[in-house]
Amino acid sequence: MQYVITPHAQRTEPFVWWEGAFTEQELNWLQDKAKVAEQKAQVGGGGGGVVNNEIRRSQITWLPNSPEAEWVFSKLADVAAKLNAQYYDFDLIGFGEPLQLTHYDQSEHGMYGWHQDYGMGVSRKLSMVVQLTDPSEYEGGNLQILVGSNPQNVRKQRGLIAVFPSYILHQVTPVTQGNRQSLVAWASGPRFK
Repeated sequence: MQYVITPHAQRTEPFVWWEGAFTEQELNWLQDKAKVAEQKAQVGGGGGGVVNNEIRRSQITWLPNSPEAEWVFSKLADVAAKLNAQYYDFDLIGFGEPLQLTHYDQSEHGMYGWHQDYGMGVSRKLSMVVQLTDPSEYEGGNLQILVGSNPQNVRKQRGLIAVFPSYILHQVTPVTQGNRQSLVAWASGPRFK
């Protein structure tokens, strides 16, 4: 396992990534679950979410912390703890909600416009995005993170975990060919003061 801070990051708002946390077999298991997601993704939270295809076009399913999926939570918790200790020093408690598996389909130009993960409800502090699809299998679908006023593409690599503060703006550009699957987790803690 290794972690790298992007050379494009500003010291005040870096995003980092981690490689090698999951085996190919584990990535296949997660990707298979994301491929069959059927729930239309919503915009907004706290029970007041709505489907808005102008902002978000994807299907999602949820992975609760069950005996079947405990290993996923454990691996992500290890990555979050190590990167948080080195780069963020946020007060984290753990994962306060299930993991989200997302499927972006070329037929609807799957995407998610600029947004933040931090908001009402659970106090999300660190966002973690695991790329489940091999980059040779799709075009578009770039995870972009706003660093200062410049959108930065996160390198496309199967198994790469991008980690950034949940208050940072980010988006997934439209998928123009193939399909893209990802896993999203949010490490939470007491509200920022």
